[in-house]
Amino acid sequence: MYRYDEFDQEFVESRVAQFRDQVERRLDGRLSETEFRPLRLMNGLYLQLHAYMLRVAVPYGTLRSEQLRMLAHLADTYDKGYGHVTTRQNMQYNWPKLGDVPHMLADLASVEMHAIQTSGNCIRNVTCDPYAGAAGDEIEDPRPMAELIRQWSMLHPEFSFLPRKFKIAVTGAPTHDRAMVRAHDIGIEIVRNAAGETGYHIIVGGGLGRTPVIGQTLRAFLPKADLLPYLEATMRVYNRFGRRDNKYKARIKILVRETGIEDFTRLVEEEFAALEPSDIAVGREELDRIAAYFAPPEYRNDIKAFDLSAQPEGFRKWVDTNVVPHKQNGYAIVNISLKDPERAPGDITAEQMRAVADLADAHSFGEVRTTHQQNMVLAHVRQDHLRALWDELVKAGLEDANINLIGDIICCPGMDFCALATARSIPVAQAIANRFDDHARQQAIGEMQIKISGCINACGHHHVGHVGILGLEKAGVEFYQVTLGGDATQTATIGDKMGAGFSQEELVDGIERIVNFYLDQREQGERFLDTYRRIGTPAFKEALYAKA
Repeated sequence: MYRYDEFDQEFVESRVAQFRDQVERRLDGRLSETEFRPLRLMNGLYLQLHAYMLRVAVPYGTLRSEQLRMLAHLADTYDKGYGHVTTRQNMQYNWPKLGDVPHMLADLASVEMHAIQTSGNCIRNVTCDPYAGAAGDEIEDPRPMAELIRQWSMLHPEFSFLPRKFKIAVTGAPTHDRAMVRAHDIGIEIVRNAAGETGYHIIVGGGLGRTPVIGQTLRAFLPKADLLPYLEATMRVYNRFGRRDNKYKARIKILVRETGIEDFTRLVEEEFAALEPSDIAVGREELDRIAAYFAPPEYRNDIKAFDLSAQPEGFRKWVDTNVVPHKQNGYAIVNISLKDPERAPGDITAEQMRAVADLADAHSFGEVRTTHQQNMVLAHVRQDHLRALWDELVKAGLEDANINLIGDIICCPGMDFCALATARSIPVAQAIANRFDDHARQQAIGEMQIKISGCINACGHHHVGHVGILGLEKAGVEFYQVTLGGDATQTATIGDKMGAGFSQEELVDGIERIVNFYLDQREQGERFLDTYRRIGTPAFKEALYAKA
């Protein structure tokens, strides 16, 4: 993966020194909160309901083991012993003291990490397929492209004060989108054209929040050399015409919708034609230099076939659910679930972080991925190491076998932490997970993604959940609206709103009714989403609201 050069290190260390001085002035009263707010946001520091929250950038969800150990150190030293993997593949700490934050940033800088551009109206962390470089269905590893975009967008003078925050996702597997590219401001798929050339499918105007929109094609095929100039042209059009008078209408999805995709495309193409590409594009030598950081690890070719039949049932279930094929014979991709019902989805203790870092060193070339589903991935594990790895996961309490099942719930922090939330989401996730905690039942239900947001900002991605849950508040009472049929993959769909909201107690019973209805109605091989699409909304709605 990418390593800082001397400039990167000097820059990040200078930002730490700047922020240390700013925090000292805030603590002794020389800076008011109004004056301090934009400074802390530029360093990923939010003020939440109960405390400050620091959001640490994890570029394209990739960490070295030493970096994960540093995140564990931060959790132990400055927080309450755990961190939280976010739906943008970053790591959050919910309880740091303001005076400690400069120390946290200095510690992060020592392992080439920071919290810059994890907040504010700028281009945020580029998210990526967590199986990048390991999946057999990808055309090309998208991480060198993600790193190129990271370097281009970092402190870009034109795009540091956009109308609103801006999110980019990339994937190299257009037939199995695991990066949710159609729900981003810009989504990029690596594709091949009819001539067999590799390039990019550029998607624009996707997003969730209070106005959910699936992105549309801006360019069906963009030559690789044109990537940065074309992104520059797109951002210039957004920066020029995006609304700044109303934050709820300032995202690029609103501009694309109000302009129309044809006219928006024309504006981008005109801007692109007026650019001098050589001023923006990078040369072959630089692209090769970046790509070298993502060279495949040194796989072995003498790994013997692994016999599962003689292994314990718990291990076989875990392999069946959490382990997926690797492009290299003899290797596997391992998903580590962070969905223990006793904790908030995405939470991981410092001790567990160290355990995962040790496992990465022993079994996966020292590399760890975070996912937008709030889990972790070891991307390059020898198949004959799986049992030893599982044994250590059991010791660490990380053996939950529920990836993509009903217990693998995505959930925002909700009103337990977030100052914007209108309802609690974590207790709802835990109540559903406990109702369906039987592994055999989860397996019988099959693939089913529940996503929960504690407010209309949709950080829990509820619009694209097979079952989406939105927490709201009215007259001091929390209630939960349900959507069905959402999809975050290459067949992305916004879920259909059902009807009146539920209390938390009523909600869990309602979820169980639609699960049972699905199990009764499904045909051979159908997932929940397939059955919902075949039968339609009215029948599922009737099941959801049926009286006991």
